[in-house]
Amino acid sequence: MIRFAAAFAIAAIVATPALADDQKPSADEAKKVTEVLATMGCSGHEDIEKETRSDGGYHFEIDDAVCDGAQYDIKLDKDFKLISKERE
Repeated sequence: MIRFAAAFAIAAIVATPALADDQKPSADEAKKVTEVLATMGCSGHEDIEKETRSDGGYHFEIDDAVCDGAQYDIKLDKDFKLISKERE
């Protein structure tokens, strides 16, 4: 019985997807992020994620935005203000 319980517990852990803090932004949020990127002179991006912080707040992470011919990873706060812009 103990072996069965252990095997079941291991199977449950393996089958359970990892809980991620990242989620997709709403359509309105994604639109606003795109507008802010345009005002920064950036276009296109690979992905936008809404990442929850440990304090319960969140920020937006934009992967591979193209600005002035180069790729950047950009972070915007919940008010769509620039936190960081790092060149790839």
